Amino acid sequence: MDKVMVLNDLDNVATCLTDLNARDMVEVAVSGGRQEITLVDDIQFGHKFAIKDIASGAEILKYGEVIGVASIPISAGQYVHVHNVESVRARGDKGAQK
Repeated sequence: MDKVMVLNDLDNVATCLTDLNARDMVEVAVSGGRQEITLVDDIQFGHKFAIKDIASGAEILKYGEVIGVASIPISAGQYVHVHNVESVRARGDKGAQK
């Protein structure tokens, strides 16, 4: 059973299907292939981590859609959540970037 899933080939994050720990090596299915990523942080079930390095200001993609923008650089294997992502949806001061 896979421990994580990538929902769209455009995504730069994966979602955990179980609780995982920092230093766990996970295999991620991406674009018909598989890659191994070592987690930097503990990641809880249902939460996300980066599957590639994401620059500050770059779009965070899940479901093939922009769900936010990196507020700081995020390394592959790092937890992706409100501490390093700025929302661009449902804001009056910013529109979705694309």
